[in-house]
Amino acid sequence: MAKTKRSPLVVITGASSGIGAATAQKYIETGHRVVLLARRVEKLEQMKKKLKGKASFYPLDVTSQDTVSTVMAQIEKKEGPIDILVNNAGAAFGLELAQDAHLSDWKHCVDLNINGVLYCTHAVLSGMVKRNQGHIVNLGSIAGHYAYPGGNVYGATKAFIHQFSMNLRADLFGTAVRVSCIEPGLVSGTEFSVVRFRGDIKRVKTLYEKTQPLTPEDIADAIVYCTSCPKHVNINTLEMMPVSQAPTYLAIARS
Repeated sequence: MAKTKRSPLVVITGASSGIGAATAQKYIETGHRVVLLARRVEKLEQMKKKLKGKASFYPLDVTSQDTVSTVMAQIEKKEGPIDILVNNAGAAFGLELAQDAHLSDWKHCVDLNINGVLYCTHAVLSGMVKRNQGHIVNLGSIAGHYAYPGGNVYGATKAFIHQFSMNLRADLFGTAVRVSCIEPGLVSGTEFSVVRFRGDIKRVKTLYEKTQPLTPEDIADAIVYCTSCPKHVNINTLEMMPVSQAPTYLAIARS
């Protein structure tokens, strides 16, 4: 009797809303088995009701190294080997200029955007190498390439994600394990700006006013595209902006 081929297993961090939730939905639609990870249990419960048994759910704070190791081990024991890891969890806290920023915001940003990616990647990477298959997808940002006032540590963390992804590619040379970095610009329909502006909904609405930004579904499409390319193809980086956004000119202060 022929052995039944299992569907690929996708693990997504920060999957309770926005890009993570949209990515989970896209993978479910394409026949993947999906595991959603998020810190907020109440949001995971809402997703659980919405998806009606089409995915698995594990509470996870990616900034806790020990918890990440434990949860990833639980997933592999219960669900099977992880084929695709989407490191989506991340945030920015405030838009103050560096000289006015809170050090606690900087530390929280580094813990979530850098350390969380490191912990999750490290927990699954050796297994992928042993099986000689797998795909790491990291969520970067155009903020890692184009500086803007108030971007300071957030932009630096996303520059780290870009370079970390490229260095993973170098280290994984000779294996079939793939790494991609998705780098979006202006995206609406997520909680990113709500968190960054500390719940100031009026300020959030002003940011997107008279624009047609990217949507979580646009980013999810890009992620699924990268992981569905033929096995000999690796999308190193994929930078995305809405047509209403573009890098334009360098600022010059005149006295």
